[in-house]
Amino acid sequence: MTFNDLGLSAEVLKAVTALGFEKPSEIQEKSIPELLTTERDYVGLAQTGTGKTAAFGLPMIDQIDTSFKAIQGLVLCPTRELCIQIAREMTSYAKYSDGVKVVAVYGGASIQDQIRAIKGGANIIVGTPGRTIDLIGRKALKFDSVSKVVLDEADEMLNMGFKEDISEILESTPAFKRTWLFSATMPREVERISSNYMEDPIKVTVGTKNSSAANIDHKFCLVQGRDKYFALKRFADHYPGMFGIVFCRTRRDTQEVAAKLMNDGYNADALHGDLSQGQRDTVMKKFRNKTITMLVATDVAARGIDVDDVSHVFHYDLPDEIESYTHRSGRTGRAGKSGISIALIAPQKSGKIKLIEKKIGKTLELVKAPSGQDICGMQLMKMIKNVEDVEVNQKGIAPFVAQIHEALEEFSKEEIIERFVSVEFNSFLKEYAKAGDINVDPSRIRKGADERFNDRGRGGRDRGRGGDRDRGERRSSRGGETNTKRVFINVGKMDGFENKGQLLGFLCNQSGVDGGSLGKIDLFDSFAFVGVDDGVGEKMIEAMNGQNIENRDIRVEFSQDKPQGERGGGRGGNRGGGGHRGGGGNFRSGGDRRSGGGDRRRDFGSSENRGGGERNFKQRRRRS
Repeated sequence: MTFNDLGLSAEVLKAVTALGFEKPSEIQEKSIPELLTTERDYVGLAQTGTGKTAAFGLPMIDQIDTSFKAIQGLVLCPTRELCIQIAREMTSYAKYSDGVKVVAVYGGASIQDQIRAIKGGANIIVGTPGRTIDLIGRKALKFDSVSKVVLDEADEMLNMGFKEDISEILESTPAFKRTWLFSATMPREVERISSNYMEDPIKVTVGTKNSSAANIDHKFCLVQGRDKYFALKRFADHYPGMFGIVFCRTRRDTQEVAAKLMNDGYNADALHGDLSQGQRDTVMKKFRNKTITMLVATDVAARGIDVDDVSHVFHYDLPDEIESYTHRSGRTGRAGKSGISIALIAPQKSGKIKLIEKKIGKTLELVKAPSGQDICGMQLMKMIKNVEDVEVNQKGIAPFVAQIHEALEEFSKEEIIERFVSVEFNSFLKEYAKAGDINVDPSRIRKGADERFNDRGRGGRDRGRGGDRDRGERRSSRGGETNTKRVFINVGKMDGFENKGQLLGFLCNQSGVDGGSLGKIDLFDSFAFVGVDDGVGEKMIEAMNGQNIENRDIRVEFSQDKPQGERGGGRGGNRGGGGHRGGGGNFRSGGDRRSGGGDRRRDFGSSENRGGGERNFKQRRRRS
């Protein structure tokens, strides 16, 4: 089927052809003929990126009576970006329909300019609920002649708290209007709007209700919370041609993640509610032009992002509302293209995976954050492909050819290749030379790495065992004996471990030991002591010694001393209660710091060295 078969007028078909539309999407194929001919209300459910704007925009344009100088169509949508985008697209649909004028009304822009545009003769209003209410209150908008109302992204408008505004706007429209509701999901609130303000609507669902688009691969990666940024960097480096969106829960996280990415040389920027409309427009323009290749955004700010070439979506944090996962993932895999959605999940949040899978009707694939070797291999092949595809400007380089040959004549062909590869590639080799594994073993999630052994969990277990924690020891998981051996490790609160549960998860993940074989933890600023069962200390020493944290070696040793607490502020500085003598007396707390003369950063999350050896340095990264 083509657009010629849908019943559209010659003027609209001409605009469709000029836009390069060839074959209608499923929601367009099912919706357009119905909306052109029926007098009933309409509900269309389809994933983002499936062409819903054209599904309602083309028939609305086609049915405008240009001889009647009044507002005949109203489109309500949740955000400024989506409002601007819909108005722009509908204007392009009306390119050859003389007299059809579309006006966008939204917050953050001059309301006087919008009032003048309305008075200039608007046939269709595209608006956000808040600004539309404002203009109704100012008597600048009257909808007594509106014959068609579209609620676009209805689920998101309700999630954002626009229920009362929508009700007020709909009550200002005439009873004879037709209401067209389009949404990606159909939660109860949307169904309630449908039952309250629509009469016997036609309902069309493309795909499975509340499901995700079929052309999106859904994946998740298990990493500790403090390793999320480094996992994100590794995925970005592993996909050198990536063009993606990173979703964060809060504005603060959005700003911090974007700042880190920019500081590390990525073409990134943030999109959140604190930006002015001018700033938001600038960021989005750069993203559409691919000057920015990684957009870090909150859920609300990202509504209305319609960029067809987004290859990846990252969930830096899972959304509070599971429905929002569908909207986030729908930013990729648009216009029939494939996409990848990757959730970076801390072990204690892994329970949400099943909820997401149930909601979208798909299984999320567990993937690992790429290793240093994987990343280097991908970057090398990208560079080789660039060499293969480069167009040689023979005329431009001709004056320099002789000089080039003379400078390189002492090198063999193999040496020249190796040197040119190294010029571009040494930075990655250096960065990932000592990169450790930051992935969490899923088999150990329920064995104590994070879920069972956070502070509250441990308190509950210990109280249930008769107060072992209060006595300073915990019962062994293999019998009635207590953990009598203790190991010393030169990591502590300054390394980002805010509580004992976090440190326990790190120890289990890095050494492969079971959380039940570890006992009482004494956590200090720069080191910690851990009780261990027989044979466990040796395994930890063998597995962890030589690993890196903040570009220094991790040291694990048996200790014969029990700490008396950390003294600070005196002449002796931070000595850890007399120091650690079990290692031969050559280590006093913080003495083996090797991080630039002791000027260590306390914000562990801001250092590009978690997981072992990923250095923090600025470098120019080429993005295709």
